[in-house]
Amino acid sequence: MRYLLVNMLNFVNMIKNDCRVIGVMSGTSLDGIDLIYASFEYKDNWKFDLIKAETIAYSPKWIDTLRSLVVHSLDELQKIDEDYTSFLASVINDFIKKHNINDIDVVCSHGHTALHQPDNKLTYQIGNKPKLAKLLNQKVVCDFRVQDVELGGQGAPLVPIGDALLFSEYNYCINFGGFANISTQIGDDRIAYDICPVNIVLNHYVKRIGLNYDDEGRLAAQGDVDEVLLKALNDLSFYKETAPKSLGLEWVNTNIFGLIDAHKNDLKDILRTFVEHIAIQVSNCIQDTPNGTVLLTGGGAYNSFLVKRIKTLTNHEIVIPSKTLIEFKEALIFGFLGILKLKNEINCLKSVTGASKDHSSGIIFLP
Repeated sequence: MRYLLVNMLNFVNMIKNDCRVIGVMSGTSLDGIDLIYASFEYKDNWKFDLIKAETIAYSPKWIDTLRSLVVHSLDELQKIDEDYTSFLASVINDFIKKHNINDIDVVCSHGHTALHQPDNKLTYQIGNKPKLAKLLNQKVVCDFRVQDVELGGQGAPLVPIGDALLFSEYNYCINFGGFANISTQIGDDRIAYDICPVNIVLNHYVKRIGLNYDDEGRLAAQGDVDEVLLKALNDLSFYKETAPKSLGLEWVNTNIFGLIDAHKNDLKDILRTFVEHIAIQVSNCIQDTPNGTVLLTGGGAYNSFLVKRIKTLTNHEIVIPSKTLIEFKEALIFGFLGILKLKNEINCLKSVTGASKDHSSGIIFLP
């Protein structure tokens, strides 16, 4: 059956207030593909039950391919996109079979960011082709960023609507993935933005000694802060910009790696200095609310030394949730974004991205 791009309004009356969803997320840290199976129910407010969750690690070949996306031409990216979409479908199908999942209303996928240059009206997530729905034989909602960029927004972050509707009891929600991003409520507006790079930098350097990550920040804890490098990092112009703002791999390649490498520190001092940089930037972003609560998720939440430095620099309660929520909150929320899209409800906030209006973002494909 040929694919059909479906106007979302056709679905409004078809979506229940209780839905079962597959959520799929791949981040810039290249830890793997995060998949969740969850139920969502609306009665006065939204509730969720995260039923199954799993991360499928990338092969070394895919890691090399995804790490080098920014150097490819558009034609080359389109070929990679075809291959990645097929690969992603196989991963999702394996997840469904492994966990004997039979009741699925929709599959909601972020894809993987290949290019993100919102100031040039450009963002490209691979893995969002119509054939994904055909290969899965499921309704799919995907490609959540493009519409926002077309409306003048940053196309990121997209998670804050989920923070607002699913985790409103926290003053701040911070995710430590490839980048740190934050969302919080200020008056009537949800405000969110990228804070700074995290694992995309830390993991880059420990790979030099054959590690995927610095376990609990133990190597960083043994290093010394290079105060000159720390000042140079903190003086980067991005940190003086006001929200909305977002970061991408291109920015890290241009502004971070060369700066760090020029100082010729040993590995432990690099890690120690960058951990301090992260802690300072995070503390700067949460200083307005005294004695608040911070929900901390993402792989960086396991970096005990980084968390310790943040606690030292702030007076907030840092809440580390269950392992499942730490690792799969973003995949969970992308599943939720798809439900909101199908219901024609706002899932992308202009106060967060800088778009010209709130909107219901994403593309719907039928098998």
